Amino acid sequence: MRFVAVFCALVVLLRPEAARAAWMEASSAHFVIYADDSESDLRLFCEQLERFHSAMEVVTKFKSKPPSPSNRVTVFVVRNEAMVRQLYGDGSANIGGFYLPRAGRSLAIVPRVNSKNGVADYSMVVLLHEYAHHFMIGGSNFPMPRWLSEGGAEFFSSSGFGSDGGVSLGRPARHRADELFYARDVKAEELLDPDLYNARRTKMYDAFYGKSWLLYHYLTFEEARKGQLALYISLLKNGTRQRDAAIQAFGDFAKLERDLDAYLRKSRINAFSLPSSMLKTGNIAIRRLRDGEAAIMPVRIRSSRGVNEEQAKALLVDARRIAASYPGDADVQSALAEADFDAGNDNEAIAAADAALAIDPGQVNAYVQKGFALFRIAEGTETKPAAYKAARAPFIALNQREHDHPIPLIYYYRSFAEQGVAPPPLAIDGLITAVEVAPFDLDLRMTLATALIQLARQDEAQIILEPVAYNPHADQLSSAAMRLLEKLKAEPEWRGANMSEVISAPSTESLSK
Repeated sequence: MRFVAVFCALVVLLRPEAARAAWMEASSAHFVIYADDSESDLRLFCEQLERFHSAMEVVTKFKSKPPSPSNRVTVFVVRNEAMVRQLYGDGSANIGGFYLPRAGRSLAIVPRVNSKNGVADYSMVVLLHEYAHHFMIGGSNFPMPRWLSEGGAEFFSSSGFGSDGGVSLGRPARHRADELFYARDVKAEELLDPDLYNARRTKMYDAFYGKSWLLYHYLTFEEARKGQLALYISLLKNGTRQRDAAIQAFGDFAKLERDLDAYLRKSRINAFSLPSSMLKTGNIAIRRLRDGEAAIMPVRIRSSRGVNEEQAKALLVDARRIAASYPGDADVQSALAEADFDAGNDNEAIAAADAALAIDPGQVNAYVQKGFALFRIAEGTETKPAAYKAARAPFIALNQREHDHPIPLIYYYRSFAEQGVAPPPLAIDGLITAVEVAPFDLDLRMTLATALIQLARQDEAQIILEPVAYNPHADQLSSAAMRLLEKLKAEPEWRGANMSEVISAPSTESLSK
């Protein structure tokens, strides 16, 4: 009961009518932002995010393909960090904002950002850090070591935005200063040898992120080390183990540690300063949400974050109350469809989705929620071919409107696989396209890899699996991917027999690769 009370209190705190919110939407090439803010502040915030994206393209020399409208990152700006932590849930003590990388549904939740003075405050730093991950994963199948992934994200997130439209990347990571000077030190050797780091790691908070930033920054700007980072990455891509690659590229660990200490004590360090003439922001559209859209926003935020069974039931009460007040608003009906689906009410979800589409045939989320509900119905029916054909229909309709939306591509494949029917080549091609447009979704990568293994396309499967297996934030999914890689290494012709047993077996591979 206490959990439900806390959850309901959160909904009240988010509720626009309770806070007299004037919710606004900013829409740009790579972001959709929702915030209770002024038009001028929201436009500036969105411009800064687009400038940041453009600056990363300039520095990394990676030109990303523009995402489809529904595959942009959605940013929800909530009132404060306390609200962020409530939305995050368990383990949120040190959370100042968070990002969820999901095909067609990537989102970030951050507290109100102060973007006027051009210096990124902590909320902005958190968002830029997570977007840097998003960008870098999209740029390569290379499974970066954890220090390189986090050090790079810290490097890019320490940014400044000039009033003239320029961007500075690689500024001092002041938010890591206390960590670097007072937390348990992490030696360069530990960063570069994850097995050693894990052996020495304690429950005490350490300087991993700060030291990763320091090493990345040092290798980027130190003339005496020019070319070493590129050599290190090249060695890793060619299969050299992390420790060996570091020794070959950087030399003696003790000297590297001394050099890093001296670098940290420098009174000034370099940064990339990019003028506005080198950056592109594109068109930014700002609009005030309709009353119904604003009223349903707390439901959308909570649903987008993800709910458990108990949360879903509590949220549905609010969704239905708002939908009764705004029966002619397509966004409200679409949000109601999602709330009903999350609460297990498939027929009601379909009805709400149909109501939304009758008002606005372009309601993307209504197609998605109707498809989700029909899929769940199909799982429990005996007439599976007909049921899955019906479940495909909303996704096919959405695909015709937005060809690169990954969710229809994923569910077209699943409509065959979940029946135990061999997916046609078109479904496999669609799944490959989904990974290409959403490479940051590790669950999706696993789905494609298992499909490729069964089709005897083992080399392709290994490429898709490696970023999952060597995910810096090791979890059950990365362990499962590691076991598949081990199996393919031991039996190159393996085509997925007893796959579930292989995935659940103990792994013997080192994190060092």
